Amino acid sequence: MGKLLVVAGVIIAVIGLVIMAGVPLGRLPGDLVIRRGNSTLYLPITTCILISVVLSLLGMLWRR
Repeated sequence: MGKLLVVAGVIIAVIGLVIMAGVPLGRLPGDLVIRRGNSTLYLPITTCILISVVLSLLGMLWRR
């Protein structure tokens, strides 16, 4: 359990550094924003796909 928490913390720190470096994570082409009246619907489709691919690659590397 301890190893998992350390890995999760490192991943969160890396994501924070990437965002601080200026990568527009969450505002990529393909992320949908629908505004109607007083409500806004945000669907980060591209961001979710990118995060899924990165986590899948990390998982494959972790198993080896």
